[in-house]
Amino acid sequence: MQGNDFGKTQFIADIELDVSIGRHPNADIEHERKVAIYDLKDSNTFSPIGAPLGPYSAILNTVDNRLTINLKCPSGEAIEPIIIAMSPFRSLMKDYAQICNAYMNAIRASTPSRIEAIDMGRRGLHNEGSEKLREILIHKVEIDDDTARRLFTLLYVLQMRG
Repeated sequence: MQGNDFGKTQFIADIELDVSIGRHPNADIEHERKVAIYDLKDSNTFSPIGAPLGPYSAILNTVDNRLTINLKCPSGEAIEPIIIAMSPFRSLMKDYAQICNAYMNAIRASTPSRIEAIDMGRRGLHNEGSEKLREILIHKVEIDDDTARRLFTLLYVLQMRG
């Protein structure tokens, strides 16, 4: 279950997107959601500042252009949600969506070198988004690079649903 366990409690054991969001109609984006959740459950570092020890369960949602991460500790008690504005991600999400579409189209019809070039750009934007997410969360929760990357993917999925 937790790849880096050894007494560690500061991680997300279970994560979901708000049920009202439902499945994404685009199979590629739905696949990204499933992979990000699977990878996040497998291994992550997530330590909300000032919160009781985990592991945590989390539900992500966007309301009024804000990401809300609703958390529960192991006893099931709700912890103060983590809320951040989505506006700092607006331009990046638009660019990321365009390059993801280009990547999916390239996979279906382009040469390997073209696919690789687009994928490098896609990964660069993804890295930029996960770094921005870490910067915004710095005073709310400690996360590692891989956790930030997976959370950014889920943020993207939420934006594509909205």
